[in-house]
Amino acid sequence: MITNSDLHRHHPAHGIRPGPPSRTGSARPALDARGLTKTYGPTVALAGVGIELWPGEAVAVMGASGSGKSTLLHCLAGVLAPDSGAVVLHDPRHGSLDLAGLDAEERAAVRLRSFGFVFQQGLLLPELTAVENVALPLMLGGVERRAAQARAARWMAALGLTGLEERRLGQLSGGQQQRVAIARAQVSDPVVVFADEPTGALDSSTSGEVMSALLSSTRDRGRTLVVVSHDPLVADTCDRVVHLADGFVVRGGGR
Repeated sequence: MITNSDLHRHHPAHGIRPGPPSRTGSARPALDARGLTKTYGPTVALAGVGIELWPGEAVAVMGASGSGKSTLLHCLAGVLAPDSGAVVLHDPRHGSLDLAGLDAEERAAVRLRSFGFVFQQGLLLPELTAVENVALPLMLGGVERRAAQARAARWMAALGLTGLEERRLGQLSGGQQQRVAIARAQVSDPVVVFADEPTGALDSSTSGEVMSALLSSTRDRGRTLVVVSHDPLVADTCDRVVHLADGFVVRGGGR
């Protein structure tokens, strides 16, 4: 990371623009971030970052520790509000809005209805069954329990988890748990799925299976996938790789 005193040495806004053509033929990106800055005291985590994320596109975000990739992910997903800049979401169901202009409660509502998340350790709830974990976002959004679990079961079947609906987490392998997490991320029909080191805790064989499931479940439905990873093999499966260094986008492009 760089400090505020270093910031004047760099161009004020770095980004990748425009993105590649949408797989769905959309004329505008699913998520359009412009001029994002974020500082923590004297440390600059993001220094005028801009990026367009298109429907049906899988984008890998890479960089060394401290490069700003986690901060970028959190700002794009509405977990953090940037100090300045815009994060415009184009949701076909709910219209367009700038996440940067929302308060924490409003951003949480957007995350629930428009985004899905997959984390390195899954972050599944051990007291719930697999199907209950998948159905949870729907139930939090007001869907009746039976209907939510029926949709969750369909997503589990699509990801090769038929027969495991009533299993607890301790009865599932690491790869199965990550596929449950993918089903949970997809069950609400999100516009964008964010995956933070989704294969970081898995062996190479299982990693390939999980990435294949994540990519196919996202691309087949025209959704946008953003993957933060240190693994170049994971990045190589994506359509575009964004490289961050010291809070700036320094390189990016398609396969």
